[in-house]
Amino acid sequence: MTTSLEQRSPLKPWAGVPRELSTVFRPHLDALAEEMIEEILAGIPEYSRPQDEEYARLVRLAVEGALRQFVDLIMDPESSWEPVAAVYREIGWAEAREGRNLDILQTSLRLGARVAWRRLAAESERYDISRRTLAGIAEAIFAFLDEIARAATEGYTKAREQEAGELEHRRRRLLDLLLAEPPAAPQAVADLARLAQWRVPRTVAAVVLYERGRQPFSHPSLPPDVLADVNRREPCLLVPDPEGPGRGRMLESALRDWVAALGPTVRTEDAARSLRWAREALPLARRGILPSDRLVRCAEHMPALVVFKDEELVRAVAELRLAPLKEVRPRHRERLMRTLLACLQNGFNATEVANRLHVHPQTVRYRLHQLEELFGERMYEPELRLELEMVLTVWLTAPAAAVSQSSD
Repeated sequence: MTTSLEQRSPLKPWAGVPRELSTVFRPHLDALAEEMIEEILAGIPEYSRPQDEEYARLVRLAVEGALRQFVDLIMDPESSWEPVAAVYREIGWAEAREGRNLDILQTSLRLGARVAWRRLAAESERYDISRRTLAGIAEAIFAFLDEIARAATEGYTKAREQEAGELEHRRRRLLDLLLAEPPAAPQAVADLARLAQWRVPRTVAAVVLYERGRQPFSHPSLPPDVLADVNRREPCLLVPDPEGPGRGRMLESALRDWVAALGPTVRTEDAARSLRWAREALPLARRGILPSDRLVRCAEHMPALVVFKDEELVRAVAELRLAPLKEVRPRHRERLMRTLLACLQNGFNATEVANRLHVHPQTVRYRLHQLEELFGERMYEPELRLELEMVLTVWLTAPAAAVSQSSD
C-alpha cells in the first residue's frame, strides 16, 4: 500500500515561505526547467538518451512536475503530493529495472537543486528576497528533495520486489524443466537458465525433503546457485557441483529441520535420475530404515536402496530362505539373524564379526555352528549368500511378514 507523501511530511517548511513568491517564481519555471534538464543530462551520461523519446519525456516530466509542485506548495501547503509522487515512483521503478541503484538519481536531484538555488540567488536582489526568506526557501528545498526521493525509493523497492518474484518464478520453472522426464532440450534449458540467472553446471544432485514438523519452521538458508522449491507438494532442491568443497556441510546445516535425501551426483541432463533415487530413499528414512537424523546420501546406501526397490519380492523370498529359523525362539532367532548378516558382510571372519556385534569371537563361532545346523553347507554357496544378505537386510531393518512373530 502506497503512503501519500503529505502523511510523511508533518513539518512542511514551505509553509513558512511567503505565498506571494509563488506568483514571482511561476513565470520562470519553463526556463528554469530547461536549464536544469541541460545540467542533469550533461552531468549524468546515463540519462542522456537522444534516441529514447519516452525516457526523455520522463526526465522532463520529473523536472517540470517537481518545479510546479514546489511552487504549488508555497501557494498552498496542503496541495496534493500525488501527481509528482507518481512520477518519481515511476522513475525509481525504472532505475531498478535498468539495474542501477538510487545514487545516480540522488545526484540528479542535487544537480537540479543546485541550478534552482543558483538562479534564485541571482534573482534575490531583483525581487527583494531577504536572507531570512532565502534560508526558509533553502530548508523547504531540502525537505522537498527528501520527499520526492522517498517516492522514488517506493517505486524502486516495488520494482526490486517484482523482479525478485519474477526471478523466483523462472527458477522454479527451470527446476521443473531440469527434473522433467524425458529430459528437456539443452537449448531450452540454456535459454531459461539465462533468464533465471543460473549458470548451468556439469554435475548436479537432487534432494527431496520432508518437514520434521519442528516449530518454529525454518526455511532452508541456501546459496543462490541451489534451485529450490519447498512449497510444492514434494519439496525438492537441485544442487550444482554437489561434490564441491563444503557443499555437504552446507546442505547438512541448511536442512537440519528436514528429513532430506540426496540423490547420486549425475550430469545435469540426467537430473531426473538423481531425483528418482532420492525419492526411493526418503520414505526409507521416514520409516527409520535409513538414518533420518542427518542428510541421507543415496550413494552411501545403495545396497539398501536396491534391496528395498522391490520389498514385496524380497519378503516373498525371505519366507523361503529364512524358513529354518521359524523353529528358533524369537529372542535367540534375532541374535542368530544378526550374526548371520554380519558373517555374510564380513566373509565369515569371526574376529571381524565379533568386533561389529560387540561380542566374543567364541560366541560368534558358537552361533555360526548353530546356523550351520539350521542351513547346512548351502549357507556358504555364493548365490544363496547374496539372497540371504538381501532378505536379512530387509527383515532386520523393517520386521514384518518375512518370519512372522505371531506364528511363535
